[in-house]
Amino acid sequence: MRNFEKPTRSVAVSAKAMAATSHPYATLTAINILQAGGNAMDAAIAACAVQCVVEPGSTGIGGDCFALYAPKGGAEVIAYNGSGRTPKALTIDWFEERGLTEVTRQSPSAVTIPGAIDAWTRLHADHGRLSFAEVLAPAIRYAEEGYAISPRVHRDWKKEEKLLAADKAAAEIFLPGGSAPRIAETHRQPKLAATLRKIAAEGRDGFYKGSVAEDMVAHLNAHGGLHTLEDFAAAQGEYVNPVTTDFRGYTVHECPPNGQGIIALLILNILSCFDNSLAPQSPDRLHLEIEATRLAYAARDAWIADPAKANVPIDELLSADFARGLAEKIDLTRALTELPDFEMPLHRDTVYISIVDEDRNAVSFINSIFDSFGTGLVAPGSGVILHNRGQSFSLKRGHPNMIAPEKRPLHTIIPGMVTRDGRTEMSFGVMGGYYQAMGHAHLISKVVDYDMDMQDAIDLPRLIPVGGKVPRVEAEHTVPSETKAELTRRGFEIVPAEDPIGGAQVVRIDWENGTLLGASEPRKDGIALGY
Repeated sequence: MRNFEKPTRSVAVSAKAMAATSHPYATLTAINILQAGGNAMDAAIAACAVQCVVEPGSTGIGGDCFALYAPKGGAEVIAYNGSGRTPKALTIDWFEERGLTEVTRQSPSAVTIPGAIDAWTRLHADHGRLSFAEVLAPAIRYAEEGYAISPRVHRDWKKEEKLLAADKAAAEIFLPGGSAPRIAETHRQPKLAATLRKIAAEGRDGFYKGSVAEDMVAHLNAHGGLHTLEDFAAAQGEYVNPVTTDFRGYTVHECPPNGQGIIALLILNILSCFDNSLAPQSPDRLHLEIEATRLAYAARDAWIADPAKANVPIDELLSADFARGLAEKIDLTRALTELPDFEMPLHRDTVYISIVDEDRNAVSFINSIFDSFGTGLVAPGSGVILHNRGQSFSLKRGHPNMIAPEKRPLHTIIPGMVTRDGRTEMSFGVMGGYYQAMGHAHLISKVVDYDMDMQDAIDLPRLIPVGGKVPRVEAEHTVPSETKAELTRRGFEIVPAEDPIGGAQVVRIDWENGTLLGASEPRKDGIALGY
């Protein structure tokens, strides 16, 4: 239930349809598309395309996409994996011959073939209602006519000036006058507008073949990349079977590996081994969530990879026995020190979109270029920002997630869906790179275990473990000092988070009243709106 004792926005409530995104332009676009006769899938793709323009640091058409779709608000959830694969010529030998031990951010080797446009066109063809040109029209208009810079977008953009300055094409587009645009300034991307027009007219071939593909390949090759036009032409995502777990009578759905959604389910399974008698933000409860996350992330780093190229023990990771064994390691008096090593890159940039339409079709949709502005490489003719998702590969020979030809990396972006009693209950997601699995479990446990209002659950102070045997934990400044002191006493090293942790959007269906509730992340610029 809503806690009126603290200052926060209320949930949005509507009777017909609801959209929640991290940018007002995107949310308004989704509502406009729905009111023009589009459905939830049309609205999600349109909103995402707008965010690829107005939040260029967070997402782009040169990134990847995952989606969950529940037709008519039923319990059958459809999953789509739109993550890209490495070039056919890229091997572990190539790195070893050059003495390279990591995939660096600005390296073309960090760029797998972008999967977003393939995902959009396939999902639209199978589940959309409007024409693809109508769906992309708002994004094209913003790119051509301009958009005003919002506060969080400016903050993230400003931090990447050095990265953008290193690439001539990136600097020309994204550092007008030599610096990031200021809040409320208008920015335009005419080259991206032309690319989006081409995609609107030609579909996936407008991106993966012809002049746009040639532009991306030439720019990557100029920086030493091994990408070919054949690699781009062959890009293809796939429908996959969701992985699920039961949490207190709710079924939580996630996309399967190579995504980390299964790790969100593992955290929930560990939490299921404990009752919900602990106060929701008490040191004991936060201790439990931190340790469940550390254990689950150690499992993730050991086993999550592309199942087409490696053996991923999905059944074991989801088994009650496995979760119970991890839960038994947790000691609420002190932090664990006996964990496999893992070092976790911090919070990446992503956009997440949740939409439910008048027919109760529910879409959970996520699109990302990983780090803010990805590699910082921008194809000069098409204006496409190229992501750095390949940094998630391991260069340890024999590791399941070892880089290899035509392979997808461990992926952080994970849409979520909750069903109960044969119906969709909630479409949700939590942005923030490696935080996302913890964020999913944290959000669902607060709503289910404590009957929290969705907005209150999103607004809560956040923590994230960022170390292995040294139990280091980042904490937002809103975590109470006495809580941090108690966690420190138990052996955690609490460090201040440099950036807000994560970002969530949720739409929940109230079947009893026939209405919708939406919540949006205050750490971002966005909003939930309905009609």
